[in-house]
Amino acid sequence: MTPRRQRLYAILMILSGIAVALALTLFALRDHVTFFYSPSDIVGAQARFIPPNRPFRLGGLVVEGSVKKMGPSISFEVTDLRKTLQVSYTGITPGLFHEGKGVVALGSLNKDGVFIATELLAKHDENYMPPEVARALKKNTAP
Repeated sequence: MTPRRQRLYAILMILSGIAVALALTLFALRDHVTFFYSPSDIVGAQARFIPPNRPFRLGGLVVEGSVKKMGPSISFEVTDLRKTLQVSYTGITPGLFHEGKGVVALGSLNKDGVFIATELLAKHDENYMPPEVARALKKNTAP
């Protein structure tokens, strides 16, 4: 075997090893990836691609006048200025959670189309909004 052919085989083995390592990594992480969706994505055609009870992140603005407290549970609506989605959460809400402010909720859709949140994240000051929420709002307000 010539030295040139040996180098070719060595390069092919290294590339094959990298491809196998990458495939194994992606396979291991597939259940731990949390996707981000806006209400338009969920209410629209893309909703059929969201597996039931699969956790994902929902982001947008809390609709003014939609917050209803029922003991330790809270119900509210999230909008991206195009579509609105009902959210239900049981637990302690963040201190900065208010109507008209940005929120990111982690949870899943139930069979009735209500987003059941297990965690709420409120923006921490007036200058910050999660990049995904900002992009969704900007896309929906552009003429």
